[in-house]
Order: sequence, then structure tokens, then C-alpha cells
Amino acid sequence: MSKAVSTSAHTRRDGVEPVPELVELGAHDPLVELDTGGRSPSRHWLATGYDEVRAILGDDRFSMLPPDDGRGGGKPPIEVGNLRQYDPPDHTRLRRMLTPEFTMRRIRRLEPFIEEIVEHCLDALEGAGRPADLVRHFAWPIPGLVGCALLGVPRDDAAEIARNLNISRTGTGFGRHTSREERERQRAAVNAYMTYMGRLIRQKRRDPGDDLLGMLIRRHGEDLTDEELTGMAAAIMGSGLEDIGGMLGLGPLVLLDHPDQLALFQERPDLLDSAVEELIRYVSSVQNATPRTALVDVTVGGHLIRAGESVICSLLGVSRNPVNGTPQDTLDITRDNSGHLSFGHGVHHCIGAVLARVELRIAIPALLRRFPALSVAVPADEIRFRTWTPNYGVDELLVNW
Repeated sequence: MSKAVSTSAHTRRDGVEPVPELVELGAHDPLVELDTGGRSPSRHWLATGYDEVRAILGDDRFSMLPPDDGRGGGKPPIEVGNLRQYDPPDHTRLRRMLTPEFTMRRIRRLEPFIEEIVEHCLDALEGAGRPADLVRHFAWPIPGLVGCALLGVPRDDAAEIARNLNISRTGTGFGRHTSREERERQRAAVNAYMTYMGRLIRQKRRDPGDDLLGMLIRRHGEDLTDEELTGMAAAIMGSGLEDIGGMLGLGPLVLLDHPDQLALFQERPDLLDSAVEELIRYVSSVQNATPRTALVDVTVGGHLIRAGESVICSLLGVSRNPVNGTPQDTLDITRDNSGHLSFGHGVHHCIGAVLARVELRIAIPALLRRFPALSVAVPADEIRFRTWTPNYGVDELLVNW
């Protein structure tokens, strides 16, 4: 066994790029034990190799549930309704109910709404005057408003939802450096967000519409508790804002930083699908998959992971490591990367992947058509990124056109 390493490389980045330590691990140690400094009673592992990550994410001998806390209290409670914290058969039961609403055919019904929302946000960006914050006027509101259309949330409530999510997950999060006052503010925001979603579910029970929540209630209402529906709604809205919002800030930033790829993107509309896949792979706004815990002893990549030990799969790391000898560390929108793992793998493959792709395919070309001379208005070292959050993104991105 290789010596345990002490690193937080999977939680840090150098702007959009992975930190050198993560690249080094991927090149020499695709699965390595992490030295937690005695803070955990069980061992932890970090996977950065394509084969290792794919094997772990696709193996039902690894659980999405957290390991025992070592204090005799058993596993911490899961977020009810959040698919990222369920194993089969409970995960299978809930996902089967949601899947019909996330097919390409169903998502295409939202395209006119998405196009309208994008144009509205571009108007707001232009109206703000130069320089304007691309995150505030474009990247953050688009997935929020699309989420409202998907779930049947009144559009006027989008700002309140986004504000509470932003407070609850921005800054230093629930990390050790957070002040007590900030933690209390974050908890209040979480409570307000979940209270709103609970109220929404009760209203939908009384009057289900044609939206996703209405469909779930009409078809499966007797099989779903209000708590499960609330958790589903909260997770779908939150994931959309964080995952897609992160991509809508980072994607344009990466293109602007690669003028040759930007020119190809603007000149070759036939490359749109491959360009979006390449941006998703290269940026990896979801840096790490939900940690997995081994239910039994499992051998991966020649290493024995014992029952109760947890593994973090670095999606950013695996997206930049060579696959079958082919380098992946450059941006190339002509690349065939249909096998990338940025949406995960196996039964927990991101259920909203189709929606994310559609939003990116509509929003980024529309942005560059409206502002063909788009440019970043501040030096690279002044761009503020979101850190200590579940997902990576740009906190503020001032642009000119």
C-alpha cells in the first residue's frame, strides 16, 4: 500500500484549473489513502483515476449513506427526498417516479420558457451597463427561473429562493472558520428555504398543476410523503442553481480565456453539442461525487478498501487525467468526450443531466450572439470564485462588451 497522503487538493482550485497536487496524484496515485490526522475513526480514500472512479461509482457495494460516526450513534440522518443520499431500493423507488419528467422529450417542452428566460436575463445584463456582473444577471438567475418553471414555483418567488440558497451555501459554509453569527444566519436561510418548499408542497397537494410536482402528486401522491416531496423539490431546485449556475459562469469564462476555442464556438454551430460536453468535462463545477462508503471489503485498482471506509471521487481530477493514454488537460471543443464522468456514473448518474445540457446549449450561444465582443473586465487575479461550497463557481464576474 502507498503511504497515506495529507491533502485537500480535491477541495481547492487555481482559478478554473485543478491545483498541481491533484494533477500529480492523478498521474501517479489514481487511488490513494488520505491522512485525516486522526480526525476520523475510519480510513478515507481519494480516487482520481478514470477506471477507479468509474468502478467505484458503478458498484452497489459502495453506499451513498455516510459511515458510522464512531460515537455509537449510527449513521447521521439523510436529507429526506434527496436522491444523492439514498441507496437502492429506496433510491430506485424515488428515482423511478422522477425519471419520466427528465427525459429529452419532456425537457424539450421547457425550451420556449428557457429561451424566454435567457433573453430576459440578457436584457437585464445589458441594462445594468458596463461593466456588469455576469453571475448576478445571467449565470445565477437562469437556472433559478428555469427551476421555477419546472416545479411550478411562482416566478416572483425565485429571488427569495435564490437569496436563501446563496446565504446558506456561500462564503465559508459550515466550515470550522465560520463565525457563530454566520452559522446562525445560514441555518436561518436553510430553514426559510425548506419552510417555503414545504408550503409549496401543501399548496400543490390542494391544487396540482401541470408541472413536475403536480405530476408527482397526481401519479404517486399516495406513495410519497410531504417530507419526501419537500426534499425532492428542495434538492432539484438547489442542484439546478448550483450545478448549472456554476457552469453558466465558468463556461463563458473558460471560452474567453481560450480565444481559439471561442472563435470555433462562434464560427461552427455544428460543434455546439460537443462544445457543451467539453465545457462540462473541463470545468467540472461539481468537483467531487457524493462520498461513497464501502459496505463490504472491495478491491479497486489493487487496493483493498475495507467495509466502513469512505472514498471521495474527484470528478475534476478524473476529467483532467489521461484516458487510455490520451491527454485531457486542454480545452478542445472538437473532442469526442462522450464517456466523461462529470455527471457521475451508474444508478446515481445525474438525473438532471438532460436539463443541464439544454440550458447550456441555449444560454451560452445566446450570450455570445448578443455580446460578440464579450470580455472580462478585471484582471484574472481579481476574479472572485466561490469556495468552501458544495459546488465550484464564480462568485462575481464583471464583463464588458
